[in-house]
Amino acid sequence: MPGVSNKDDRHNLILNCLHEFSWGFGIAFHTLYAIIPLFLKQLGAPQGICLSVAGLWSILVAFPQLFTAIVGRNILDIKRAVIGAHMFALPPIFCAGFIFAFIAPTGPHAWVFYYTCFIFYGIGIGIIIPIWTEFLHHTFSKKKRGAYLGISFAWNSIGGFIGGFAVRAILNSNISFPQNFGWGFFIFFGCITIATILFMGYRINTPKTKRKERTIADLIAETKSIVKTHTNFRNYLLARVFLTANYPAISLYAIYTQNKFGFDTSEAGIFIVINVITSGIGSFLAGWIGDRYGHKIGIMLSFFSYLAAVITALLATNMLSVYTIFVFLGFGLGSFMPSAMNLIYDFAQEGDNKIYMALTDTSLAPFTFLSITIVGGLSGVISTETILTGIGIFLVIGILLLIFRVKDPKHHLDNQPIAHTIS
Repeated sequence: MPGVSNKDDRHNLILNCLHEFSWGFGIAFHTLYAIIPLFLKQLGAPQGICLSVAGLWSILVAFPQLFTAIVGRNILDIKRAVIGAHMFALPPIFCAGFIFAFIAPTGPHAWVFYYTCFIFYGIGIGIIIPIWTEFLHHTFSKKKRGAYLGISFAWNSIGGFIGGFAVRAILNSNISFPQNFGWGFFIFFGCITIATILFMGYRINTPKTKRKERTIADLIAETKSIVKTHTNFRNYLLARVFLTANYPAISLYAIYTQNKFGFDTSEAGIFIVINVITSGIGSFLAGWIGDRYGHKIGIMLSFFSYLAAVITALLATNMLSVYTIFVFLGFGLGSFMPSAMNLIYDFAQEGDNKIYMALTDTSLAPFTFLSITIVGGLSGVISTETILTGIGIFLVIGILLLIFRVKDPKHHLDNQPIAHTIS
């Protein structure tokens, strides 16, 4: 890609921090680890549905990504593309806000209205992610990308920190259920609208020379070549398969601990505050460490944190233990995103980031579905402690595979195929 100047780096960093702050503040009203599971539980959804949120989210996000990669194979105006892609995520959140703020359905099947909006929202994010990944590839110079993404995602956590107090205030207010959650969804809608408008101000270098367009056949051939010959990338996917066991745990902690200790739903605001503080720390450290020592270390920090959250949940005896769960969960979530995205860039080298991102999420989707199906089915049969123990075992296996089978692509450039990028 054409060089990004230091001045443009700083300009884009400011806008990206504002963008992530807006997302962070808004998404505090729509967290997969606290708000949504507790909201569904209060609406009367079956426990399997409540536990499926984080895993289903991963599947929905993965579903359209190969399609997006195919449609976006010849994108030239990446800024217009990323703004247009965000239009798919806005309507479902607006509908969720409208339904629960104004219509306020109740009864045994009221959760279906939200769940439908959630499905369309997840698909919308799946359309966005490959385009957004490519957009970020053009946003910062390569030598600063890890640190700047880490700083940006830290501002996401700052927004979430403030948003957590706002969530607690709304849930403690006189606004009745489910209207309080509905107004929260409206705030989320407003925040991501602002974040999308901010894209217009980025300084993006796009190619000036005409290049050969890639056909669908070219993209399919590149994808097959990656799968067949990029051994290190395959090993990474294998490790991530075992790590999909963590998705049900993310949605399980709030429900499990509420059942155990009987705390008020407004405690979700405190969980968010704790989560986003540690998420910001994790995000910054993962970006900083990854730039210097490789992003494999960053993602290992993430999964060690997830394992620590599982162990803490199993040993929890009071609310301090509950808060500690969200300390580890926040660090894991925060360090995951910059590490996972930069690993995609490192695996792709000068190749098509969209293909690698789509391959990763699409390959993991069936195993995520299997994970949430098994946990959802067993949740009414065996104890939650047994389920968490099983999740911990799978996390240990995945971590060991990362350590011993995956080479950090930043330091080990094997003979992987290059899938041509748009830059």
